[in-house]
Amino acid sequence: MLKCLNLIIMEIKKSEHLFFIPVMGIGFTVDSPARVAHLGINSTISIVDDGLMEKMREYYCNKINKPFQKISKNVEDFRAKRITEYLNTIDEVVEEKYDNLKTSVTEKYDEFKNYLETLPDRSTIKEKFKSKIKDIQFFEKMKGWISENISLGSIDVNIMTKLDKVNYKKGEQMPIEHNDAHAAFRGFANSNLQSSIVFSAGMNNRLYSYIEKFKDFYPDKNNYLKKKITLKVSCYKSAFIQGKFLAKKGLWVSEYRIESGVNCGGHAFVANASPLGYILEQFKNNKNSLIDTLQEAFIDGLKAKNRNYPNKPLEIKITVQGGVATNKEHEFLLNYYKVDAIGWGTPFLSVPEAISIDDNTLDLLLKSSKKDLYLSKISPLGIQFNNLRNNTQDIEKQQKIDDGNYGSDCPNRYLQFNTEFTEKPICIASKQYIKLKIAELKTQNLSNENFNEKYNEVTNKACICVGLSISPMLKNNIDIKQLSRGVSVCPSPSMAYFSEKTSLVDMIKHIYGKKDLIKKEKLHMFIIELQMYLNNLLDEINNTKIISKIEKNKFRKTKNNLIKGIDYYKTLFQQFPKELKNLKELLDIESNLKKITF
Repeated sequence: MLKCLNLIIMEIKKSEHLFFIPVMGIGFTVDSPARVAHLGINSTISIVDDGLMEKMREYYCNKINKPFQKISKNVEDFRAKRITEYLNTIDEVVEEKYDNLKTSVTEKYDEFKNYLETLPDRSTIKEKFKSKIKDIQFFEKMKGWISENISLGSIDVNIMTKLDKVNYKKGEQMPIEHNDAHAAFRGFANSNLQSSIVFSAGMNNRLYSYIEKFKDFYPDKNNYLKKKITLKVSCYKSAFIQGKFLAKKGLWVSEYRIESGVNCGGHAFVANASPLGYILEQFKNNKNSLIDTLQEAFIDGLKAKNRNYPNKPLEIKITVQGGVATNKEHEFLLNYYKVDAIGWGTPFLSVPEAISIDDNTLDLLLKSSKKDLYLSKISPLGIQFNNLRNNTQDIEKQQKIDDGNYGSDCPNRYLQFNTEFTEKPICIASKQYIKLKIAELKTQNLSNENFNEKYNEVTNKACICVGLSISPMLKNNIDIKQLSRGVSVCPSPSMAYFSEKTSLVDMIKHIYGKKDLIKKEKLHMFIIELQMYLNNLLDEINNTKIISKIEKNKFRKTKNNLIKGIDYYKTLFQQFPKELKNLKELLDIESNLKKITF
């Protein structure tokens, strides 16, 4: 019996999940760990909105009968404290659900069988487990066995590094550690979590330097990192520069999360226009070199701080996300590029078991077609934003425009960066900014055509701070008081292929190739991304009235990057004709790209 038990233990260790749920918007994954972490699935919480987290903490405290004491904005360092308390509460919820899972082996075996259904079939563990569970001696040992061998999913958090607004108190600017991103980071750093913080949207030197103040990010005497750093990157160069900057401070990047520039949810960073496969090839070929270079800087950084340093490199994971929607795509990324895990974001918008989404938005998403999913200019950040037509936030915005009451009251104030008209920064989606900007336009003697164009551009900005955070409050009937009820949602184009509400188990079966949820013919994710880059380039050229020398150089660089990527893909597609079937579509994109002249 002991021999059989050890055999099963060894096999279950190989059965770790090969996907994770990345951050989606501000609110859609705010409590995903409470839904999936006990099943060993990693997911990521946005820690932008401390107000949302405070409301969700009250909601979960009520669910687990934990006393709730409100942290008001009058409390010193309230933002960081709210985030810390919320993360600790989610950690408690996960632990409770994990304990219930262990109990379900003996009391609710059917529930535990559902857990087994979520594991990938990398061995015959399920059938062996089912046969051994009939043995009463094995059955009695199962609760302890689960504790030792089935790990929890990680409760990771995400910060957009650029959302680091300066804050004021009684009219005086507060110290830098009270900037939005700094305070959010401190909230995670002071929490009980043993997980990763994901930094997205590029490098923030001051924020990265602030990490040095927190001991949990340094290896202990056993080389264990209680808290880890993940960088979301769009190219190898960025990964190398940011990784080395941190390594010199004695800080190790445990994961590089590569994301498609355009074929992803949320904001789209199209400037680089390097195809995803080409970028993954660079990471695949240079991973060992990256580790060696960073290890040397890392050791020097730790020695300079008189800290313990490891005698061999710590683990580095390479992961990828953005556009994956089929098991074949998933398997190709794993097997050819040797990535450690793959982020499945947008498809999980059809899985209300895993995310917090209101019924109306879910219904809109499931009915959406390709034409309903587009890159927009609604974001106050000035970055293109994946959008869903006729979402309730945009409908509400248009109604305000029609009523002459355009703009948001800006209740959350996370995107206040513009100082065009004011000394203190304001948001360009706010009533204050739009009123001032339209007044300025009226003094410029513009033609009706030019005025209307600029007017539409100004009034088109949406309050995504509220829009991206409101869905979980609507879903859970949480009092939203004066907040807008309009929901913004930012799926990738892959949403068009998921048209039915899906259970968590069925989505996992889809990921692992045991079930196919896609009923339509689908182009490969690499082709969809190239089409998006091509369309974006054409739009930019067509919308640029006077193409200056600077613009020409920018367009040429984009075109050349895409041609380079296509040349790479042509070899790859010919090498793997079964996995990558869209060679004709690839050549069509190349032909259309070469027709572009400046």
